[in-house]
Amino acid sequence: MEIQTLNQLLSQGIVDEPGQFPHLDRLQEVPFQFKINFGLGQLPEEGGILIIRGGRQYGKSTWLESEIKKTIHTFGPGSAYYLNGEYLAGLDQLEQEIMTLLSLFPKATKIKRLFIDEITAIPRWELVLKRLADSGSLKDVLVVTTGSKTSDLRRASERLPGRKGKLARTTYLFTPIAFSEFKRVCQKHLGKDVLLAYLLSGGSPIACAELALHRVVPEYVIELTRDWIEGEVALSGRGRASLLNVMTTLFRYGGTPVGQAKLARESGLANNTVASGFIELMSDLGCVLPAYPWDKDREILLLRKPCKYHFTNLLAAIAYHPGRIRSIEDFLTRTPQEQGMWYEWLVAQELLRQSSLMSTNLLAPQAFWQNKEKEIDFVADDEWIEVKRGSVSPFEFSWFAKALPREKLTVVNAKAFETEQIKGVTFEGFLK
Repeated sequence: MEIQTLNQLLSQGIVDEPGQFPHLDRLQEVPFQFKINFGLGQLPEEGGILIIRGGRQYGKSTWLESEIKKTIHTFGPGSAYYLNGEYLAGLDQLEQEIMTLLSLFPKATKIKRLFIDEITAIPRWELVLKRLADSGSLKDVLVVTTGSKTSDLRRASERLPGRKGKLARTTYLFTPIAFSEFKRVCQKHLGKDVLLAYLLSGGSPIACAELALHRVVPEYVIELTRDWIEGEVALSGRGRASLLNVMTTLFRYGGTPVGQAKLARESGLANNTVASGFIELMSDLGCVLPAYPWDKDREILLLRKPCKYHFTNLLAAIAYHPGRIRSIEDFLTRTPQEQGMWYEWLVAQELLRQSSLMSTNLLAPQAFWQNKEKEIDFVADDEWIEVKRGSVSPFEFSWFAKALPREKLTVVNAKAFETEQIKGVTFEGFLK
């Protein structure tokens, strides 16, 4: 449906026309439906600007359409309007379309919401919202923006300083669905394979549904993921061949710390700056986050030391892995060491999901600890976390009490146990 026609229907309070909400229509045809929780329980009723970002195929557009429909049902005709940045030519058209829709809100409407999907498709979109906010045009209007490039989360204050209203929270990362939700919906179809299926899906609803139904990640989901990432790479002026080289290098080193000079050299890139640019872009997309060594005494990240690169979007990792992992059977053919790397990335993805729900420094680098002999995979909010693919015993970590006598360690593995200082939790237990 054309956007102008859609907005005409919204002005009349009509939300049930065929094709009006295509993502919601497709949702009715899917046998597996998941509840979405990314930290925003309900939209605020006051004005302001919300920045909601996240990877493609994670349900942002479906959520947005449901919120438009809910707003019209709750607050009446003309309380919500819609734009899509992918269909706008640039800043001038964005501003013109916003001004037109602002003039259509009924005077008696107390709630005014403007939903702009994929606003990040318009370079420097923030200039328009700044100008309109400064002129008072957005007073009492809640502008809900979504996009697939998450750099807006890390640079939110730079994008719209002082112009997002008085909302308690204005930035959100659209996270993967929770494992507990995936298990609730898909357990009877997957049985004992539910954990590995979740790992392969990356928490993407579309991949989750395909795995539950056919036990495989189909090629169209892979292509959708690659198209999103490679489209952003092209827009940044970088080459696809260099992206593939970087991805191959990240898989080769897995959970091993790598310096940027080595990353550039092994990827065949010109210099450290080029390598850093690729990692920053992948971080902007929420696909890869660096994990730096943690200095416990000074409580800082050692940014000049070699770091690990964790995939925090496992569907992106599946899409680019040279082994073409598509099913649980494919995954089980990998070596125990490589499977352990994927489990470590699963924990990295979950730590990012949990911190995003609580709005703690979105997309911040992660941390690990090491001394000359030992290493702990994650240090997150004073929680020390080690990841092991199989079952372990607390005796294997007797060194921890001596090296870090005041800390407590959580070991994510295949067996639960607990001592005074060390607790073992299963992967399912950790993900819950």
